Amino acid sequence: MKATLSAAALCLLFAMPAFAKEVAGVNYPDTAKVEDKELKLNGVGLRKKVVFKVYTVGLYLENPSKDGAEIVASDQIKRVRMYMLRDLDKKTITDAISDGFKKNAGAKLAELKPKLDTFNAAIPDLKKGDELILTYIPGTGTKVQSTKGGQEIAVEGKDFADSLFSVWLGKDPVDGGLKDGMLGKD
Repeated sequence: MKATLSAAALCLLFAMPAFAKEVAGVNYPDTAKVEDKELKLNGVGLRKKVVFKVYTVGLYLENPSKDGAEIVASDQIKRVRMYMLRDLDKKTITDAISDGFKKNAGAKLAELKPKLDTFNAAIPDLKKGDELILTYIPGTGTKVQSTKGGQEIAVEGKDFADSLFSVWLGKDPVDGGLKDGMLGKD
């Protein structure tokens, strides 16, 4: 009897959708499909500004790692999925990303500025519950997508992707706790 109940419980468990992590009420599945690759959830985090919860993030990678520099340097498909916990206008989002980008781009900033401008132009106003998905694909560039709609683009260059992903995973991240969560160190 016990074996039958245990087997039934296992069947129910595997029939349910697989959510690997939950943060601030947002569930992140353990995988994401990009092109023909299955990415694995590396970690999740919560971005706070003062006392306000701003957004959650899930980081998906072909090859999970706990090393931010290794992730940034790797030429693999990688995705940041951001879920908004509050309304954010385009200017607030682009200013925050641009500030983090500038802190991490270093000497390459002047060269990458036109790509950053193109990226920023694709960011819409976002409301609570909207998602912003940033996916780097080698040979294609960094795709910007939003559940809100808006312009979907791809910004060419691994150099741009490296500086963008450094906003969260670089030496000077926007939020150290968020970085640790995305690296699976929480």
